[in-house]
Amino acid sequence: MKTLFSAVLVAVTVLVAPEASATNYTLWIHGRNSGGTQPGNYGDFRYWGPSTTAAGVNKKAVNWRGDQRIGTENYRIRDALDCFCTGNNWCYIAVHSAGNLQIGYALSLYGGSARYKKNATPNSSGVCGNTDGTTQTGWNIRWVDVASGAGGGSELADHGDWAMSEPLVSDLVTTTARAMYNHNTTRSVWFYMFAGSKGTAYSGILPGQDDEAVSYHSTGGVSGTSGGSYCNPGDWFCGGTLNTGTNACSDGRAKWSYHTVELRDDGESYNHYANGNWGGIVGPVRVDIDTYAK
Repeated sequence: MKTLFSAVLVAVTVLVAPEASATNYTLWIHGRNSGGTQPGNYGDFRYWGPSTTAAGVNKKAVNWRGDQRIGTENYRIRDALDCFCTGNNWCYIAVHSAGNLQIGYALSLYGGSARYKKNATPNSSGVCGNTDGTTQTGWNIRWVDVASGAGGGSELADHGDWAMSEPLVSDLVTTTARAMYNHNTTRSVWFYMFAGSKGTAYSGILPGQDDEAVSYHSTGGVSGTSGGSYCNPGDWFCGGTLNTGTNACSDGRAKWSYHTVELRDDGESYNHYANGNWGGIVGPVRVDIDTYAK
């Protein structure tokens, strides 16, 4: 579906090019971290890997204080969306882990608001100037690729396995993450979920298939945990199979609206961690983005 969609978008861009100068951007929104990246600096890719690596057209790193609460830091995501995804400009979005909560929160709670059209020239704080003083509703977003999305939280936060002094951890509690905003309200933007399953360290805490940090019920965009025990086909001792695409899980539990599983890690090849080198489940997302984000 994404291949056909990309072809249509390219055709549309070509048609409108003589009328307006449109630019596409790729925004990378990171997950939980305890510093090491500079908020407002769209060229700082330390969280992800070498900035020279191909990762979509006009790529920008959307950095936020990754140990703080989603609501506290979400203005930085909205600043980036205003900068690069308004007016004649369009964006592809890639997110990792808690970055899923950040883009979901922004779209659900602010995606229907009036946004000033910006000039894509950020200042040192990551804020862009207005173009002509006019506004639009929400942002121009093609789609969102989600690497190990934490939109449904993680049982590691439930059990206190992460540093509880970090305000973000309270947002990653499964019940809190799921109640933070309406996950079905994406403003008709598709979320392509990439779910890793190379998880071993916390197998006794994380239910079903996991990537050492987040389970399939979250990384697969499942609308409820229902025990949270979702696995690859044929795996025993699970509550159900995480089906690919938009199909409900085998126990009948649906995915959130506009959420589709693009990659289910049947080979148990991908863990959670980028490791500063585009690693883990971030790897196939980078390949997908570089293939289709043109």
